[in-house]
Amino acid sequence: MHRRSLIAVGSGATALALVLSPLAVGSASAHPRDRPGADHAVFVQSNDASANTVVAYHRFDSGALIKDGSYPTGGKGGTETSSPVDALASQGSLTYDERSGLLLAVNAGSGTLSVFEVHGDDLDLRQVVPTRGSFPVSVTVHDDRVFVLNAGGAGSVAGFRVRGHHLESIPGAWASLGLANAETPLFISAPGQVGFTPDGRQLVVTTKKNGTLVTFRVHHDGALSAPRTTASVGVVPFSFVFDRNGHLVVSEAGTSSVSTYAVHHDGRLTPITSSVGSGGAALCWVSRSGRFVFASNTGSSTLSTYTTDRHGALTLVQPVAATTAAAPIDQSVTADGRFVYVQDAGAGDVQGFRIEADGTLTLVATATGLPAFDGSTGMEGIVAV
Repeated sequence: MHRRSLIAVGSGATALALVLSPLAVGSASAHPRDRPGADHAVFVQSNDASANTVVAYHRFDSGALIKDGSYPTGGKGGTETSSPVDALASQGSLTYDERSGLLLAVNAGSGTLSVFEVHGDDLDLRQVVPTRGSFPVSVTVHDDRVFVLNAGGAGSVAGFRVRGHHLESIPGAWASLGLANAETPLFISAPGQVGFTPDGRQLVVTTKKNGTLVTFRVHHDGALSAPRTTASVGVVPFSFVFDRNGHLVVSEAGTSSVSTYAVHHDGRLTPITSSVGSGGAALCWVSRSGRFVFASNTGSSTLSTYTTDRHGALTLVQPVAATTAAAPIDQSVTADGRFVYVQDAGAGDVQGFRIEADGTLTLVATATGLPAFDGSTGMEGIVAV
């Protein structure tokens, strides 16, 4: 059993750090080592350029966090050229698959993907597999299919199939994005995210510099159709989530705004609500809980809350739902929808917020001691379950 430290705050209180004895930890966390799958956990990727790791926390019902340990990925992190604060300039560099109980982590500096088996909040490294491209920055999973986004060079998406606790490459499940990046891409030129539609039938990729949303039809065998390209209605499409009714919700870093789209079976994307600004600066990352969509305003160190209705219409309801320590980037909502956890790249911490009924966010946890962005490296990638 690892020795753990408790990091929690009450509403409006300052951070409290207590060191618990192994016996107390065992009775408090109550997560048997042999339990399959993740439970009440938050995982954070260090993206260390010399030896990438995943830091694991046990999450209490209150939202408080206990650090469980640090797990080497077997690869190296990386930093895109001229990144202002976010080393990978992407969303989804760390992804959990509830179906298989696997945690997937990109190693941008190694061109590999690490596969962890999860037991509660403990991790076992099962495989490190090449991503068939350079500088992977985002990974997504649906059923037994996994796709990785490679941001370097021409950019590409590459597909794998889950076999037990390992991945196997899928023939025909590879496509170039036709970009013109260096092997370590410029942050504004790199694609930002790959993700499955909720039905698993299509992949979506954001390309920042081109200002496009690229969709691929995913066939039953995992092979990809030819890409279909839609011009973004906003400047610098960065990341996305899907609302409760399957509408695409896209962040736009260039205008600190969010837009929504209807997704059609043939890969067409039709705008619904265009470029609703948050009032903050450098809105790049988004997550969702129920009808709420949360956005990180990296340049103003705030979080904003939007809602979507059943038609995909978007409304800004809380321009400043919460303030964060410094430069919030990637974020993740827990499986029960009660909390959202955010990486503060400028401060080197993770902050947890309870989601209130009106969309405001109440600080409940701050985990410090993580790698802050120093101009050459910094953490990126978070999963909360």
